[in-house]
Amino acid sequence: MKKPRKIIIDTDPGIDDAVAIAAALFDERLDVKLFTTVAGNVGVDKVTKNLLKLLAFWDKGVPVAIGSDRPLLREAINASDIHGSTGMDGYEFPESKYELLTKNHAVIEMYKVLMESKEKTTIVGIGPLTNTALLLRLYPECAERIEELVIMGGSLGRGNYGVLSEFNIAADPEAAKIVFESKIALTMVSLDVGEKALVLPEDCDKIQKMNKTGDMIAQLFQHYRGGNLETGLKMYDGCVIAYLLEPEMFEVKESYVAVETQGTLTSGATLVDLEGYLSKEVNCRVCVDVDEKQFGQWFLEAIRKCD
Repeated sequence: MKKPRKIIIDTDPGIDDAVAIAAALFDERLDVKLFTTVAGNVGVDKVTKNLLKLLAFWDKGVPVAIGSDRPLLREAINASDIHGSTGMDGYEFPESKYELLTKNHAVIEMYKVLMESKEKTTIVGIGPLTNTALLLRLYPECAERIEELVIMGGSLGRGNYGVLSEFNIAADPEAAKIVFESKIALTMVSLDVGEKALVLPEDCDKIQKMNKTGDMIAQLFQHYRGGNLETGLKMYDGCVIAYLLEPEMFEVKESYVAVETQGTLTSGATLVDLEGYLSKEVNCRVCVDVDEKQFGQWFLEAIRKCD
């Protein structure tokens, strides 16, 4: 069997983040070396508390490093209208495992994991890209230690925060621009894919009866406003883990992707040049479609593997 893929998960939990984290922690093909937190769905203190609650729930001992509490240049935005005021409303968790917190800032801990590992490490970004951008600016030597950056963010067209901007990119466009221009192997799991990767009502019923993780997630789903329980809930962040584990379920195209930072009405938009109009060098693999049925099967199996 192949060695597990070493990953760092940079996250802002978030209900769909909880799904992604569960899938990553309980799949033997992935080795989560570090969690880092970033302000996004709600403030960094809340998302860190949420992550520590999840790790206490599963009794997992992965270290956690607190990261950026605001974007590089802008005022913070949040998605509490989607995830609730705490970011993870709807379940009574055990007390957070604060002993997992590192003393250092997330960027320093990312640097240590990357430089001390014999193998290259993949950074999985399922929140705004502030921490990763700071890492690349402060420690450019890290670039050669990163196997791949796999992010949930960006869209091929319309947005879910601005007219053309997806939330994670809109939250810190300048950071996203640094990441997309880094020349590191980069895969963008787009908003368009996440909107097709649905957890249907019958799936929610099934997972609630599977195990304690399924019951917890089913209860969180009652408070998640990314879609609805009648027509299906959108698993944006879960798609990133699905891509890491079963990339064949996705249609992927290589493209030049630019991040708009100056537009008065389009800040945070991702310009995905699939037709090559700009004659720019490809800098990204873009997930443009997903096999919805296969994703649904993967989701059920991922929750079945959990405690």
